[in-house]
Amino acid sequence: MAGGTALKVGVDLIEIERIRRALERYPGFKERCFTEAERAYCDSRKNPAQSYAGRFAGKEAVGKALGFGVARAFAWRDVEIVGRPKPGVQLHGRLAAWAERLGAGEIDLSMTHSRELASAVAVVADGSHLR
Repeated sequence: MAGGTALKVGVDLIEIERIRRALERYPGFKERCFTEAERAYCDSRKNPAQSYAGRFAGKEAVGKALGFGVARAFAWRDVEIVGRPKPGVQLHGRLAAWAERLGAGEIDLSMTHSRELASAVAVVADGSHLR
């Protein structure tokens, strides 16, 4: 509790090489996991796998912070990482409905990477006071 407001945190760490292999081996991976805008951004970068890995970690971190997890019901494109240089989060579909039922407020996301790893931390504020 910070100042009377409950915060929920999710974190994820992924090997960039794992995402690079998925991009090479599974043609549908990009379309299944990333929105059109996310694909356009990542594909425009010098090292697309690095950008995809960061966004993949971001999606996982958001799912964990919302308590939705990334089980079979998780729809990867229901979490969209938008904006730069500071990434923002837009929720869609079932995950947006889940967040609303939880009373989730603003989602703050931070992503970073090294040469080998991408990491993300998501913090979800309690938005129940906004209702």
